[in-house]
Amino acid sequence: VQLQASGGGLVQAGGSLRLSCAASGRAFSHYTMGWFRQAPGKEREFVGAISRTGVITRYADSVKGRFAISRDDAKKMVYLQMNNLKPEDTAVYSCAARDSPVVYITANEYDIWGQGTLVTVSS
Repeated sequence: VQLQASGGGLVQAGGSLRLSCAASGRAFSHYTMGWFRQAPGKEREFVGAISRTGVITRYADSVKGRFAISRDDAKKMVYLQMNNLKPEDTAVYSCAARDSPVVYITANEYDIWGQGTLVTVSS
């Protein structure tokens, strides 16, 4: 599986963006998918993840109630809907995959990564 994130951009605080992660290759439905972000000068952090079935989702406390992750296996896509964005959400967002039923929240558990997309939230 190869991944490519898109959908980033500049948005005002309180606004919304939807990020997309396009996958290519076989057996996309076998993969747990995660979103991570890295702000300038900071370490990469977990944002959200979704199980291979789409039934289980997990979120960082900082985005709970504002962000929602979903997947469309027929299109081999994963989405991150981001609402009520805050300046502290500014970061490069990357999607990641792991062939596992476990919904991991740590970056080192994921072995496939896509290029990130920049989200900038202005105050």
